[in-house]
Amino acid sequence: GELRIVRAYKNRFGGIDEICVFSMHDDGLHEVSNPSEIFLSGRKQRPSGSCVVAGILGSRPVLIEVQALVGETVYGTPRRLAANLDQARLAMVLAVLERRVGMHLGQHDVYASVAGGLRMNEPAADLGIALAIASAFRNVPIAQDAAAFGELGLSGEIRAVHAAARRTSEARRLGFRTLLSPESHSDVAQAIEAALA
Repeated sequence: GELRIVRAYKNRFGGIDEICVFSMHDDGLHEVSNPSEIFLSGRKQRPSGSCVVAGILGSRPVLIEVQALVGETVYGTPRRLAANLDQARLAMVLAVLERRVGMHLGQHDVYASVAGGLRMNEPAADLGIALAIASAFRNVPIAQDAAAFGELGLSGEIRAVHAAARRTSEARRLGFRTLLSPESHSDVAQAIEAALA
């Protein structure tokens, strides 16, 4: 059925930032015990510009697909659009790709989106966004069994994020054997070369 997402930011004891995913049926709402499978269910086989991100929504690990589209601009100034992503984070990731990886995106429009309608604001999505953009720019798909997480620093390094073990466990549980993370790669250029090899 249709999905309903309930997000609680706080209760009378303070902030909680929790989500719960429900599926609408004829007899009412039923909790979805494994939202990652639902968010990845419509994913095409090996499209370029797509990367699975091991994120944390509330307190639960969730795998979400980040998509990117890169094309030559027809306008004087290239467009940079983010859907369900933080626009400032997208701008920062693009600057790192331009300066530290040598990806010349100055004459290209870049569109990035989180599939499934969820909003992904955590810094741990930086690496997945960068990989999706690199994949779209080079028109080379990332391996179907690969997932990513990690915060990008301005010098191109991949920084550690909280709940790395839970993210890794969720990805492994769903069959993602290749994990691109701060533990596997020290900088974004290495991660891109490994992901697009």
